[in-house]
Amino acid sequence: MTGISKLPQLPYGAVYFRKSNPPREDWERDYAVAQEDGMNINRHWFMWGAIEVEKGVYDWEDYDRHMDLAAQHGIKTIIAEMIISVPEWAAYEYAHAAYVKADGTPLRTQMGVSSSSGGFGEGSQGVLSLDCPEVRELAGKFLTALALRYKDHPAMAGYDVWNECNYSPQVCHGSYTKAKFHVWLQNKYGSLQALNKAWHRYSYSAWEQVGTPRQLGPYPECIDWLHFTKHNFYEHMQWRVDLIRSVDDKNLITAHGIAGSINVMASMGADDWLAASKVDLYGFTWVASRKGNEPWKQWHAVDLTRAASRGKTFWHAETQGGPLWLQPQVIGRAKDDGRVTEPEDIRLWQMITLAGGARGVLFPRWRPLLDGPLFGAFGPYAMDGSRTPRSDMASTIAKWANAPEQRELLESAPVQGEVGILVVPDTQIFDYLLNREGKNAFYEQAMWGAYQGFFDLGIQADWVHIEDIANYRVLYWPYPVMIGSQEAEALQQWVADGGTLISEGCPAYFGDRGKVGTSQPNHGLDQVFGAVEDNVEFMPDISDAVSFEFGGVQVRGSIYNQSYRSAGGQVIGQYSDGSAAVVEHVYRKGKTMLVGTFPSAAYYHTHDEGNLQYFSRVLEWTGIQPHVTRSNAKLQVRLSRGTGGSLYIWVVNPHREAQNVELELSEAWGAWNAEHVYWGDTEWSQQGMRLQLTITGRDAWVARVKAVDKA
Repeated sequence: MTGISKLPQLPYGAVYFRKSNPPREDWERDYAVAQEDGMNINRHWFMWGAIEVEKGVYDWEDYDRHMDLAAQHGIKTIIAEMIISVPEWAAYEYAHAAYVKADGTPLRTQMGVSSSSGGFGEGSQGVLSLDCPEVRELAGKFLTALALRYKDHPAMAGYDVWNECNYSPQVCHGSYTKAKFHVWLQNKYGSLQALNKAWHRYSYSAWEQVGTPRQLGPYPECIDWLHFTKHNFYEHMQWRVDLIRSVDDKNLITAHGIAGSINVMASMGADDWLAASKVDLYGFTWVASRKGNEPWKQWHAVDLTRAASRGKTFWHAETQGGPLWLQPQVIGRAKDDGRVTEPEDIRLWQMITLAGGARGVLFPRWRPLLDGPLFGAFGPYAMDGSRTPRSDMASTIAKWANAPEQRELLESAPVQGEVGILVVPDTQIFDYLLNREGKNAFYEQAMWGAYQGFFDLGIQADWVHIEDIANYRVLYWPYPVMIGSQEAEALQQWVADGGTLISEGCPAYFGDRGKVGTSQPNHGLDQVFGAVEDNVEFMPDISDAVSFEFGGVQVRGSIYNQSYRSAGGQVIGQYSDGSAAVVEHVYRKGKTMLVGTFPSAAYYHTHDEGNLQYFSRVLEWTGIQPHVTRSNAKLQVRLSRGTGGSLYIWVVNPHREAQNVELELSEAWGAWNAEHVYWGDTEWSQQGMRLQLTITGRDAWVARVKAVDKA
């Protein structure tokens, strides 16, 4: 058995051991309880700083015991290699290789919040830079020893090579990284003279004069710096993958991120698409206590990770199973906003995870840590390892998901969404640089606002990377203010080939290297949209006063506003002063709609009914029919399809009260009958093509749908 085939039907478990928790005397009992409760996988933190206690001296005793206990109890193990936990002796001996902040301060080791052990630093990249050859060699020896020791162990399933793929925005400005930056720039520009011209610096006479940007702004050098930093840290990730694979070619390589591509891809490198491309199986951390318990938030995280995985198996690598105390993310929030986990919360969160396509569930803790600021957090079991109502719910789900009756359901995958939301990484980078001084988060507000608008209408909006647009017929572009010429050309061709593109304001206003286009829309997109700029205003502090009429609805704008003159397109929406706010256009085989302001960001802030109606009018304009029509907007409905063409329906009720709903599938799915229920002890009936359900609070209903002949 190799790779994915070594995993259970649905991997279900937790991160168990983070030295020195849980106590050693409880391990054997805990493993027995986990096995009895249907748990079948653990992830442990194999911390470099806790294992290589002296140079070349490894203490494997605790980890050997966990691997053996796992084998005895039929539990698979994912080894989380933690070279970001640096041995204290190494931090001292190689202090010259520490990551360095922009102000020149080197990182120093500190206690790890999530393990209450030493050797950690700020961020998920560690303290010592892998750009230093000595450090890379030292870490490589540890990883090699780790893989050689456990690769053939019967409990072994794979490695997790980067915990929550991201890094501190403060690093690294040290000499080793600066040298790599110079090489990267030479490969990009070819000569120092070309760099001078591109950066508008003009007078560098030697490469050693080229520094790392100490103050970020919307300039070419800062754009290059952010691109390089991400490239460099993901090169470190690839190095770990390649090294482990050179020793072990049969076990899984996994990693997991923080579903942060919409808000911190630019600042912290949380690029889920890039991370997922490097591993066999990808995952994500998402806990309501830190993010908020509004349903759209977790749905967005699952949808994002599925999109980034591009068809690979993915799992919920860290899902909440217990409360969170005292942390700044929870202070001031309501008790039921993820702060105190109830059994029904676990059921709800995990049904969203499974409905969204994740095929594995792990808690951040099996039982909570006993020391440090995260004491008591996240685990479904009690502080002493005893069972709780939460762990009972987890056990119920684990056993259900791994029963043979659920195999075909869990082999299905979500159908493609009705609309795609366009993700352009360069746009987020530029917006971060343009607006960081004002601490404005316009990109994420617009992106999340668009997702919420479609979500609230019962539409599955998929996150679509610019590289994947060929797979979609309809794209929505919530924040298009900066795009490169090559990306603009790809979009232009996509529309010409028959795509339908809806763009909010100022598309490609900033072009290559952040330069403003003298013609707007930039990069020839005026031809695609059939419109040219008449006027533009960049006044986000007073933009809430902007509104426009569209389809008989008054819609709020936000951030910036741009008005147009027709250049072949038809004006179908106007600002209050009568200027053109919305222009539609037929471009070759495709069509476009250009909206001059940012109704998505406005919806994010206000949830205004007019803006929700705006999204509804946009869907009508595209001709999109929802996969499923629902009578009750409080419920979420998703469809998944099996390998043999079988169709499955997932209905989720995130509310505490029972909800009634009537559902009707789109005509595109043909005639059908609900024929087998997998989950949900609830009343239901079907009349013709309409399904009536009553779903209890924080629960779900899952069934197979069978096509029937209308005749």
